[in-house]
Amino acid sequence: MLVDELGMPLTVKQLREQALKVMADKALRRVRLYDARPSCRTYLANDEVPDHLLARWAGHTDVRTTKRWYVKPDVENLRSAAAVRSGLTGGPDPYGGKNVRRGSVVG
Repeated sequence: MLVDELGMPLTVKQLREQALKVMADKALRRVRLYDARPSCRTYLANDEVPDHLLARWAGHTDVRTTKRWYVKPDVENLRSAAAVRSGLTGGPDPYGGKNVRRGSVVG
């Protein structure tokens, strides 16, 4: 729960207004907070936050729900999987050793 200066819980409207202000101040792309949920969960999962904590943070009772709908593989995940596959098959590196933009595959 987030609170204001007096310790009162923020309303959804206040939270949205604060988030939009931060986005504007930091010259970030404006996004709806709800749409940022998968990106946040993916970031935390890639930073090795345990699945049960991700589910709890998302308000889910079943970890599988969180993993299915909110945690998406990013390019780095796919690159490491491709490297393993190449090692198994003897095939070339599909990325040719190039740096690939890091980010969510979805969105």
